[in-house]
Amino acid sequence: MHSKRPLHIPAIASAVTGLLLLLSACGSDGGGHRAAASSAIPGASASDTSGGSGTSDTAGTSNGSSTPGSSGTAVPADLASYYGQKLSWHSCGAPDFDCSSLTVPLDYAHPDSSHDLHLFVARKKAKGPGKKLGSLLVNPGGPGGSAVDYLQYAALGYPAPVTSRYDMVAADPRGVARSEPVTCLTDAKMDAYTAIDTTPDDKAEIDKITIADKSFTAGCEQRSAKLLDHVSTVDSARDMDVLRAVLGDQKLNYVGKSYGTFLGATYAGLFPQRVGRLVLDGAMDPSVDALESSRAQAGGFEVAFKAFAADCIKQADCPLGSTSVTDAGNRLDALFKSLDAHPLKTGSSRSLTEALGTTGVIAAMYDQGSWPTLRGALQSANKGDGGPLLQLSDSYYERDDKGKYSNLMYANAAVNCLDLPPALSSPADVEKALPSFRAASPHFGTTLAWSSLVCGYWPIKATGHAAPISAKGAAPILVVGTIRDPATPYAWAQSLASQLSSGHLLTYDGDGHTAYARGSDCIDTAVNAYLLEGKVPPDHKKCT
Repeated sequence: MHSKRPLHIPAIASAVTGLLLLLSACGSDGGGHRAAASSAIPGASASDTSGGSGTSDTAGTSNGSSTPGSSGTAVPADLASYYGQKLSWHSCGAPDFDCSSLTVPLDYAHPDSSHDLHLFVARKKAKGPGKKLGSLLVNPGGPGGSAVDYLQYAALGYPAPVTSRYDMVAADPRGVARSEPVTCLTDAKMDAYTAIDTTPDDKAEIDKITIADKSFTAGCEQRSAKLLDHVSTVDSARDMDVLRAVLGDQKLNYVGKSYGTFLGATYAGLFPQRVGRLVLDGAMDPSVDALESSRAQAGGFEVAFKAFAADCIKQADCPLGSTSVTDAGNRLDALFKSLDAHPLKTGSSRSLTEALGTTGVIAAMYDQGSWPTLRGALQSANKGDGGPLLQLSDSYYERDDKGKYSNLMYANAAVNCLDLPPALSSPADVEKALPSFRAASPHFGTTLAWSSLVCGYWPIKATGHAAPISAKGAAPILVVGTIRDPATPYAWAQSLASQLSSGHLLTYDGDGHTAYARGSDCIDTAVNAYLLEGKVPPDHKKCT
């Protein structure tokens, strides 16, 4: 698993699949859930979009003459044409979904129309009763997740009281999916990259990781040099403000999941007076550096695995035994060790290596609804068939059944490596950090430590840094944290809510990654009240 910050959301797979099938009847290319490389919304293809970073609490505007924007505040004169543009909407092919293209500058410090970027935007307009509340932007995380694909789930799967009064809107961030995607490797090379052993036993295996990471970063530079300097979270937050203005909204209303919480918090830090109703669900902590982030996530996946194991040993079909969580963990370790020595056949030309098997298990940690699937995959692996566990790994990497990858992992690295200095810069750094990673996660720590190395070879120096965000002057912001969240530890939600000058924490005592619109009536009721009425939940509100 070669991703410094694995924060995309496989958990929405089961909920979205039916929507994709519904929309495919209207002319979609098909593909798996959130398949950023294909057109999940009909007509939403890459061809439709052909036409200074660092997080802070500044207003995000430069000096000089300015032009009033739709927010009622001034925007720099050299950005006036972007803020004043008119979107040309056209049907995406699915009922009530429209698509368009938003023009933004490649470099906000030096706007130049000859280098503009074109971001793919989609919406589903509100048609229900009650006063309309403007636009509600959504982002599923990643970085690298397709917001446009996620819109299908949000627009049709979020609670009806919200979708009937908000126009549901999403834009694939710059460098992602349909918005000028970052690319790095061929699909065949990506197959090889994801299978590289991330629990090396000797120098030769360490060298293979180093060579693979250097080849990955070189491929990104070769194929996407124009973009790599300009895909930071700050850049995307500025894009979001342009979209807000172009949509005609005085303030930004937004639901961000996982990494989308960092994007939303960054926006609040840049434009606190333009904050409307922001829901930050599955929160990241902007004050945490890359090393601690990776280590904390290792701990998060360990917590999630223990919850899975505690449930598994109660089931008649548990492939990890029936005695204890400790025994289940030992059996999982034994499987990983076996895969390291003897990769399993999968019914295809690819074998299930230890790295792919580990990624498959981690993929199922995002949502307790995937636990039965994981039990079945582990049963098959115990019988010598690695196919089902490989399918879980492929879902994590967004590899479809034809062998094509979305650009999720390419964008993930490009954004992460620009946002923060690298967690680890050399094999020696990794070996020094291994004891703390293993202490945080005996089952996944080694893999996550070695997977944190890629930014150490990144061709562009990071422009951001870890720092708290207060967003002083912003309207109330709702932060949602899940106690046993595998990818964004609950402590991060607590920290973000305390950093934000207007932050309010809502807690879900449950499993899985993120909480809103995932089955908890208590969470949904509280978030709905905030989005519809601006009412924040009581302090220390906890849902079970």
